[in-house]
Amino acid sequence: MSAAEAPERGTVPAGDWAGRSLGERTVGYDERDAILYALAVGARADQLDLVFEDRLRVLPTFGLTLAQWAPDVLAGEGAFDARSVHGAQSLEVRGELPRAGEIRLAARVGAVWDKGSAAVFEVIVESDLFAATWSIFAPGRGGFGGDRGPGREAPQERTWAQERVVRTFAEQAALYRLTGDRHHIHIDPDASARIGQPRPILQGLCTLATAAGALAEARGAHPADLRTLSGRFSGPVVPGDALLLRDAGAADGAFEVLRDAAPAISDGRAVFA
Repeated sequence: MSAAEAPERGTVPAGDWAGRSLGERTVGYDERDAILYALAVGARADQLDLVFEDRLRVLPTFGLTLAQWAPDVLAGEGAFDARSVHGAQSLEVRGELPRAGEIRLAARVGAVWDKGSAAVFEVIVESDLFAATWSIFAPGRGGFGGDRGPGREAPQERTWAQERVVRTFAEQAALYRLTGDRHHIHIDPDASARIGQPRPILQGLCTLATAAGALAEARGAHPADLRTLSGRFSGPVVPGDALLLRDAGAADGAFEVLRDAAPAISDGRAVFA
């Protein structure tokens, strides 16, 4: 779609975006990109099969950075504005990412739910190796007469099998930006202040991938053997925060991440091979 053909921001009813194609792209990367990503989500120097090209296994969550263009396309076409936030994410792994190469990705808008004062857009990206869904919460775009969508299930009373502290680091958001998410709220204090955050915040996908790595270690799994991952972004994380990871164990798959006793990731689920 050319600039002349693009709709003015907010003029298309949110529900009319449902089912629209966001296009296809072939995205390439090399070993340096995959290693940089692993370091950005907390890989250690002694995890040689994550940070050394001769032994490299690519983290499945790296695919989410390769697909980041898709929600950005929808934003660029005027579906929602800068008030919108990344509400939830899911990832289904279909095959192992190669050390380097090109992947063909196809993106579309899934459902658009009408929450009254806001809309929730689903952005779906698929390839032979993974499928991922972004849920974007867009204030001011509801009220178009659409379906409210599935309600959130009541929180379950769980017995957490284990808890552990996961430490982020001060440079983490700045490093993760180099993998593709360069939104200003993750680096510029003026930008983060405009959304009510006094300091730049960590990317939600970085927090989610960091938690996945910690879960793999806690369960005795390899992080590259991740098969499914999902979670709801419930609160901000600031680079340098120490987070509490609660894990229900491999049989259940559920987890949550707390920052100062408040949820940062809720409704989490991770399954490893």
